[in-house]
Amino acid sequence: MPSTLMLAAFNRIRSKAPSNAGCPQPGAWLPRVSVRSAPQNAAGPAVAGLLLAMGLLLATTPAMAERLLVSNEKDNTITVVDAGTLAVVKTVKVGARPRGIALSKDGKSLYICTSDADHIEVLDLASLTVSRTLPSGPDPELFTLSPDGKTLYVSNENDNMVSVLDIAAGRIVTEIPVGVEPEGMGISPDGKILVNTSETTSMAHFIDTQSHEVLANVLVGSRPRVAQWTKDGSLVWVSAEVGGTVSVIDSAQRKVIQTIRFDIPGVPKESIQPVGIQLTADGTTAFVALGPANRIAVIDTHSYQVKKYLLVGQRVWNLAFSGDGKRLYTTNGVSNDLSVIDVDALKVVKSVPVGRLPWGVVVAP
Repeated sequence: MPSTLMLAAFNRIRSKAPSNAGCPQPGAWLPRVSVRSAPQNAAGPAVAGLLLAMGLLLATTPAMAERLLVSNEKDNTITVVDAGTLAVVKTVKVGARPRGIALSKDGKSLYICTSDADHIEVLDLASLTVSRTLPSGPDPELFTLSPDGKTLYVSNENDNMVSVLDIAAGRIVTEIPVGVEPEGMGISPDGKILVNTSETTSMAHFIDTQSHEVLANVLVGSRPRVAQWTKDGSLVWVSAEVGGTVSVIDSAQRKVIQTIRFDIPGVPKESIQPVGIQLTADGTTAFVALGPANRIAVIDTHSYQVKKYLLVGQRVWNLAFSGDGKRLYTTNGVSNDLSVIDVDALKVVKSVPVGRLPWGVVVAP
């Protein structure tokens, strides 16, 4: 359907056109113009102007915007932000202390670790209501979804277990003993290997998803938080919050091949606490959230050198790319906002207030 603006423009042109400019055929969108007989002020130039106006209007009209979903620990809410306007469109009440969040494979639901409620909640994204509650162990903090979308692997911080949750059946299939205070969860692109990080043990545990056996324990920096696989499954990046480093692990050899350290002029070492990690789709650049340093480190994945530090909000936690990879969103737990980064320009372009103590962020279609 043409917009009201387009119809108004068309009617203005039609009223100015001379009688020999022709009339629109039934159902036609633009007037029929005789190039040979039309005088200089006829509809030809006007039609061209209309087409230009239409093009400009379509160019400035955004496609259906993505939604940003942010978990707010202190408010027990999920903030819904329109990615096109960067306006908050709704705040949804959920269970106590929501932290880790993830989209279902079909993009219709949001899984939420409600840590102090000791379960997983399912938010229906059409109605923005909690439609279901799934079991977990005590204090679920993070999880990862299997590539087929059927299984959630949940780290339960208070019992040193990883729960294997069958989503359709709504039951825990088994529990896998890991290190003390399990936190980060990452699954290989083929779904065969799960990596869990244990904060107190300072290890990354490699787990076979078929046998549910721990295959290897890799020592990393102190208090590891996030495990992020590369797209080809060859490497796992693990952030160490207290250690102030990121370990890059060869997934085949299961050993650390690179340790990345950070140095920010004017920022104390103890404030540099790596947590969230995201890699660009082409695998050339890594973005690492540095917690109380209030910075995002931009890292060349070939040289493992830091290219730039981006100043964001206070106590940055986690990160998520827009669908086209052109924006990066960060949750800032102390300033209670979301930073918006232009990925090509490597520049923070906007700050969006959300709830109190924002932690997780995902982008939904």
